[in-house]
Amino acid sequence: MIALELEVVEPLGRLIARPWADTVTGMQVDSRRIAEGDLFVAVGGGADFVEHALARGAAAALVPEDAFAALAAVAGAVRDRSSAKVVAITGSTGKTSTKDVLFALCAPHRRTVANEGNYNTEIGVPLTLCRIEPDTEIVISELGMRGLGQIAWLAAFVRPNVGVITNIGPAHLEFLGSIENIARAKAELLEALPAGGVAIVPDEPLLEPYLRDDLDIRRVDPERPLPFRTAYATAHQLVNTRFALAAAEALGVPSPAGELNVEFSGHREEELELPGGGLLLNDCYNANPVSMRAALANLVARAGGGRRVAVLGDMRELGPAGPAYHEEIGALIRELGIEQVLAVGELARAYGGEWVPTAADAAARVRELVRPGDTVLVKASLAVGLDAVAANLVG
Repeated sequence: MIALELEVVEPLGRLIARPWADTVTGMQVDSRRIAEGDLFVAVGGGADFVEHALARGAAAALVPEDAFAALAAVAGAVRDRSSAKVVAITGSTGKTSTKDVLFALCAPHRRTVANEGNYNTEIGVPLTLCRIEPDTEIVISELGMRGLGQIAWLAAFVRPNVGVITNIGPAHLEFLGSIENIARAKAELLEALPAGGVAIVPDEPLLEPYLRDDLDIRRVDPERPLPFRTAYATAHQLVNTRFALAAAEALGVPSPAGELNVEFSGHREEELELPGGGLLLNDCYNANPVSMRAALANLVARAGGGRRVAVLGDMRELGPAGPAYHEEIGALIRELGIEQVLAVGELARAYGGEWVPTAADAAARVRELVRPGDTVLVKASLAVGLDAVAANLVG
């Protein structure tokens, strides 16, 4: 992190500093991750770990009056001192994978910082910005949201130069009520861009009212030929790659000369060999109707002519429309002719096939269903806990 004077931090709450410390050179909210010179910010019950953080080498610990505001203030101060170009990415699906691809494009050419995993909340975004060093040239920050105003708040201290919206779809309908409100919430990123900022967007009518005349608007063609090979061929990942490529081009980063290899974040389309033969498509981090359709299409493509098994759980946070969306996925499963379905959770009954109430039940049952050579998709919203199913298959 760019060194920050303690006088910047002191107004944010109760500050406990080492006698020798006048600056901090990193920020953490987990005392186990403290490095020498870090600032430990006590979030939630973190006040109980102040001594532990100091013992591990923290230069100072802050017990804030308002944890989110304090994290944002520290991160904003670091951002203000950096000349790095900042890319902010949001969207109903694909934002983490787009971030992963963009990092793979940028890192060989520029000193690049990108958020870990899906660090895209009031805690994760400040932690990402506080990894900026004096020589950092590009920062990639994913912005998540669960309601109106959240992206605007995050973008206020991220201050992006480039904004990417991957798509608009029925995610978080429970909190936003309509697709139009989802578009409005995502468009807060566009409103945060400065005059001349680059807006990378899909061809989406719901975003048109938010595309200002003073922005450099670049619409992504989902069929655009890529100027390089990829080590993956999943259709929706190739779409994510086109969004990442548009951002890289806006930053002046050259395209790869050969094949692009990407280390995707965990539990998102991980492809793992199964004991005895076969393939596990571990995509159990999250699910909504758009990503579920894409995952099922990928299952069919990856299986070729082999037997297909889908272990699918509830798609959460869809509000009153939830049952109808689950019925649509059930109809798609039947249309695709997927041979074996194990549905997990109350809403998932609509998928058809065999049903169990919990992830633990699914983990116990799945080994009896899977045969050597099967291609198995495991997907649900994170709260369903289907990581236990994936672990049991490969364990």
